Amino acid sequence: MEKKLSKKALLKSFHNWYYGHLTCFSQEHMQTFGYLCSMLPLVEELYDNEDDKATAMNTYTAFFNTEPQLGSVVVGITAGLEESRANGAEDVDEETINGLRAGLMGPIAGIGDSLVVGTVIPILLGIAMGMSTGGSPLGAIFYIIVWNLFAYFGMRFMYFKGYELGGKAVEFLIGKQGEALRDAIGTLGGIVIGAVSATWVSVTTSLQLLNDAGEPYLVLQDKLDAVFPGLLTAAFIILCWFLMSKKRLSPIKVMLLLVVIAFVGVLVGFFDPNLAY
Repeated sequence: MEKKLSKKALLKSFHNWYYGHLTCFSQEHMQTFGYLCSMLPLVEELYDNEDDKATAMNTYTAFFNTEPQLGSVVVGITAGLEESRANGAEDVDEETINGLRAGLMGPIAGIGDSLVVGTVIPILLGIAMGMSTGGSPLGAIFYIIVWNLFAYFGMRFMYFKGYELGGKAVEFLIGKQGEALRDAIGTLGGIVIGAVSATWVSVTTSLQLLNDAGEPYLVLQDKLDAVFPGLLTAAFIILCWFLMSKKRLSPIKVMLLLVVIAFVGVLVGFFDPNLAY
């Protein structure tokens, strides 16, 4: 009799991934244990023999790490492959499953980071910041609700779509279509981040040079605006991008560095603490 995964087992597998994809996260294992947790209910349902269960679970002890939201499609694909293996498919074994997982990690991370981190999150944050004008809590409430709804239903859709498509999804994700999709989303993400930065980031200087009468004869910000409006803002944004993208500094370290720059800038008179940024 052919074995078929139940909707209950698939939902439990998805929820294990949704809530626990960072389970026991470390630099050595990344999302490996989260993957194990997500496959456990499937293996429990597909196999009766304990040795078969152990063999199946051992497949998913290999290193795994990708963008977690879009990455749920990989879990769905392997759910379908595990079902096929349990039904005796000769072309589906441990090497096949792990080869597919390893091959999808990079492309999925590239698409997911550009789409989710580089596009969706900045858009939602831009809307939320607009709603928070004047100290309103609506922006924070909006972001928390909308992001969680998007993440849950988006991940659920990708999981079951991966289970439904199986190996057909692989060709799209790692082929020429997937490469074009990554490029397109990356470009869109850059545009969105640039628009959000230009709208919500403002860096100006209060530096002035005074004459003998104590009157300013050079206001640096006016000169900068005449040559390149928003030059300091653009410089700080590019600096943050360079430090995180090229020097691989964490966002927290970059924020601490900006605090130091702001502190020193106020001390030397380059920044005015009373300015409304």
